[in-house]
Amino acid sequence: MMVLRRAVSAAALLATLLPVSVASPAHAADGVSACRPPAPVTLDAEQERLADARTTALVERAGLGDFVRRLPAALCATRGPAEAERLLDSWGQALWQASVRRAQGQRPGGDLAPGDDRPLYWARLGMTAVLARWQPQFSIDRAALRARFEDASRGLTDNAFRPAPGVRRIFISGFDPFGLDAEIRRANPSGSAALQLNGRRVTLADGSPAEIRAVVLPVRYADFDAGMVERAFAPRLAAGPASAHIITTVSQGYPGIFTLEDWAGRARSADPYPDNARTLSGGTRERPVTAPGLGPGPEFIRTTLPADAVTAAVQTPYPVLLNTEVTEIPAGATAPVDRPDGPTPGSRAVAGGGGGYLSNEVAYRSNRLRAELAPHLPGGHLHTPVLTGLPADPQLLTGPEFERNESAITAEVRAVLEHAAVRR
Repeated sequence: MMVLRRAVSAAALLATLLPVSVASPAHAADGVSACRPPAPVTLDAEQERLADARTTALVERAGLGDFVRRLPAALCATRGPAEAERLLDSWGQALWQASVRRAQGQRPGGDLAPGDDRPLYWARLGMTAVLARWQPQFSIDRAALRARFEDASRGLTDNAFRPAPGVRRIFISGFDPFGLDAEIRRANPSGSAALQLNGRRVTLADGSPAEIRAVVLPVRYADFDAGMVERAFAPRLAAGPASAHIITTVSQGYPGIFTLEDWAGRARSADPYPDNARTLSGGTRERPVTAPGLGPGPEFIRTTLPADAVTAAVQTPYPVLLNTEVTEIPAGATAPVDRPDGPTPGSRAVAGGGGGYLSNEVAYRSNRLRAELAPHLPGGHLHTPVLTGLPADPQLLTGPEFERNESAITAEVRAVLEHAAVRR
């Protein structure tokens, strides 16, 4: 009986979060189907992982399954491209809002820990697979529709600060899970922190109030090439009541420690390690490449976060360290050199403190834009500890140690922000 009551409660709440269009009929008014049968399409590398039943279990055990199940009928009720755009905007925003509410303990349903970021990731992918198979009676730009849905379901839209006098505004980004071919159960504590902190009012170390807004970015080179980082950060860096007072990107980094990265490099150099789409960057340590779509900027950008204040104040349960290391090709040389104390004049970037992967690139892109639009703002990158604690049994999706570690990392991300955002 308790299980039944919980299911009914979750269903009722889901009905309040799904867009109204979900209740629309799947047929046009004249009785003719609004779309053809789903097509047998080739899914992309990320969507192919949905064949593993554990991905569906993560969605269902978080109470998000109806988002995937009910999207086909909603798509079939649309009458044209503009209506499809509006529907995917609203469904993406609803998925984001439901995931944020769940992470913050405001949405019952499912037995996974509230802060688990994996259900949002796999629900989003399931919905993009539905979109890939959808065969409407009218022409669509499928890639553009997916991009709209991705932005909305990641917090890029309808997620502005609430202007209030005296309230500091903190904007952060996290990431999807990655490395899923090695372990499909992996989560990303930066994404979990983003969900748990988005929209939160917190008290800074000096007693002043602040609001945090967050987005969760994909681990895909193509989305970075298409300007997703700039779309996420530009509205928060433009002057006005919706602008941030401080920004920081967040990603998963090293075992057992937090690191504030002193330097972000302009290059990609992570191959042969792929992104979530199994795509390579084209850059290696010996032959770094510049990411497409980057505006003008230096080879390295230094953090403007108050690193000394943060590292002096926050050290538990994980140490917080300033990482000053970089890899460069010195001026006039051709071979990469590791430097413990930052770059030398005229060098070519190979890797920032966060390496030559997307965690380094999100720091570079966001802070290059910050230097262009709001150079007075503090900005930088925070690496969290690696999230550990998954049970040894591969069929077990979560466990007490995993959940404790995830909660502890988010709590310390919050503590870092509460010290970093103090007005100076």
